[in-house]
Amino acid sequence: MSGPSVAELRAVAQPAGHLERRNGEHWAGVLYMRRLSLRVTWLLTRTSVTPNQLTWVMTAAGVVAGVVLALPGLWAAVGAALLVQVYLLLDCSDGELARWTGKTSLTGVYLDRVGAYFTEAALLAGLGWRASSVLPDWYTVLGFAAALGAILIKAETDLVDVARAKGGLKTATEDSAGQIRSGLLGLGRRVLGATKFHRIVQPIELSLLALVAAVIDLVLGDLTASKVLVVACAVAAALQVILHLVSILASRRLA
Repeated sequence: MSGPSVAELRAVAQPAGHLERRNGEHWAGVLYMRRLSLRVTWLLTRTSVTPNQLTWVMTAAGVVAGVVLALPGLWAAVGAALLVQVYLLLDCSDGELARWTGKTSLTGVYLDRVGAYFTEAALLAGLGWRASSVLPDWYTVLGFAAALGAILIKAETDLVDVARAKGGLKTATEDSAGQIRSGLLGLGRRVLGATKFHRIVQPIELSLLALVAAVIDLVLGDLTASKVLVVACAVAAALQVILHLVSILASRRLA
């Protein structure tokens, strides 16, 4: 089956400015994954695979990564990290394929969000399970609490569009909509944003941190590093739930 050249595909699937979108592209995508995903998408254009089918596989890879991370040993952490890379690859390719084929849809957007919800929750729950010496214990609880926090953070963002739609307003797409009206709160948000602490519960960063923790656990002969990581994730998730809610209420997103 004939298909586009890589250059033709790039012009449509990765248009100019796409990788420079504000808050729209993960650092790993810009650094390396978009180069690989374009080749994978190029191969997929020669098949009957649809973007939504890729999104389903993406979600499965993310959930399985969480299950694998729950298993003991270093190789489980390695496997989980690799599965998250597959998740990221497919997360890039499904959108690229949709843009090339013109099969962009609200269903695709919805499934992509569902995949992100499931993956973050599965990894955090899996990490809590992994760090537990006796199942279940407080680390299991903290892992599931962090998973709930990650879901709530995403829900807070998505509910902005729900509220605006119910109010007859368009989706808040302009950067100014996210600006905080209070100067002090805005400064605090910028300071916290500079620390990047919120990324600890995101799949790419979490899978890599879990791998580092697994290596340290192997050296120490216990689960200390994984337990510390679970506590850090639970604290970060709890703080983000509160701070993100305050940020939204103090911004122009609901105006």
